[in-house]
Amino acid sequence: MMKTQQKIVAQYSIKAMAVVALFLLSACSALQESEEATKGWSAKQLYDEAKANLDRGAYESAIEYYEILEARYPLGTYAQQAQLDTLYAHYRSEETASALAAADRFIKYNPRHPYIDYVYYLKGLANFNENFGFLERYLPLDLAQRDQAAAKQSFEDFSELVQRFPNSQYTPDALKRMQYLRGMLAKYEVYVANYYLDRKAYLAAANRAQYVVKHYDRTESVPDAMVIQAKAYQKMGMNDLLADIVKVMRLNYPQHTGLAEIDP
Repeated sequence: MMKTQQKIVAQYSIKAMAVVALFLLSACSALQESEEATKGWSAKQLYDEAKANLDRGAYESAIEYYEILEARYPLGTYAQQAQLDTLYAHYRSEETASALAAADRFIKYNPRHPYIDYVYYLKGLANFNENFGFLERYLPLDLAQRDQAAAKQSFEDFSELVQRFPNSQYTPDALKRMQYLRGMLAKYEVYVANYYLDRKAYLAAANRAQYVVKHYDRTESVPDAMVIQAKAYQKMGMNDLLADIVKVMRLNYPQHTGLAEIDP
């Protein structure tokens, strides 16, 4: 049985490698054809062709022309604009890693560019959308129950934009997305705290819930976190801390359904 499974895995791996190889060969061939077809083109001709492809949603073709433009004419305004448009094309193609790499490169070499706030904004959007995988977009899954690495990075990207460019046209939208991400990150922490509670890891549950109360104040998850804290304290016999939680819950969240579970 084990040998059969290994054989199937090996066959699948070989097929996958073959598909990747064919894709790379096809991509290289397409790029060579584009380079041949554009011999002698000016920077403006290359940019106009790339932009035409970008505007009609042919992002891969647009990226090819932008890359040719940058290779042949690395200096000048067309090259800089090509870098910005390439970043956008990667973002629209949902090529997150490539979009982030393009953004970081642009920031490194053009820190005072007049549209640098736009680059920070696209970084945040790329990570924001990465948090919504293919399945999550089309199935009713709870995003707070999956790994939040991309969400945390997106929050940091938007935060940097807001701090560096408070008057940017992109700042209002960044703030709204940060508020949404903060709520989702708090919900994720509650989910983890509950996981620990269910497995009788009471100290870990209390600490995780306390983290929510401390770092995600004014989110909807705070009372849920406090209930988990109280339950953990109850199980550990920490009655003074339990009483403090109950007192705060009675004062601030008297209608919360979890209060009945912890109020002696």
